[in-house]
Amino acid sequence: MKKRKNIITVAIDSPAAAGGGTQAQLIAKQYNLLHLDTGRIYRMIGKIKLDNPKKFNYSYIKKKIKNLKIQNLGNKSLLSDKVAISASIIAKDKKIRNIVHNFQQKCAYSPPLKFAGSVLDGRDIITVQVKDAMFKFFITASLKERAKRRYKELKKNNKKVTLNIVFKSLKNRDKSDRERKYGPLKKTKDSILINTTKLSKKACFKKIKAIMDWKLKT
Repeated sequence: MKKRKNIITVAIDSPAAAGGGTQAQLIAKQYNLLHLDTGRIYRMIGKIKLDNPKKFNYSYIKKKIKNLKIQNLGNKSLLSDKVAISASIIAKDKKIRNIVHNFQQKCAYSPPLKFAGSVLDGRDIITVQVKDAMFKFFITASLKERAKRRYKELKKNNKKVTLNIVFKSLKNRDKSDRERKYGPLKKTKDSILINTTKLSKKACFKKIKAIMDWKLKT
């Protein structure tokens, strides 16, 4: 794969509902970067397994990823709980992770020329996907706060859930993300920790922007 030179690369790792995806979107808009929510890829594959179990195999997935367009990952059907559970299982498969890895590398290092670079968010972006990123952020928040945020989001979409169920679901997701054999979620020494528990979206972005602007000027 041919890498573009002198581009901005941003890697964000974060547990579910910590705000990593939101900040990635804001960064992409501010600096004209290609944004890839890597979790959406696994959700897409998880949905394929649910919808077409008989067709589901590695060669079929490879073909789907090869023809994947980022805009296709915006489908709201990927946000269901069933798809999320399927995706978390899919994400443990090393062969699938390798297939997805190639697509992520292309997005990170060879984004379309109209973009000044890329920003990827997920669970193993700093540790596996974009190890040499110009900017590395580990965005987190307390489990209690993340559960509140996810609960409000689900209620807004008329989902019938309780805060306790959301809390337990996130707790299990965290355990799965941390303990999976391939690409587990963990903070690296060279990544910048940003705790959003008591920060608004705007305040968090202001903090990130200050860090990025300082480094880009030096």
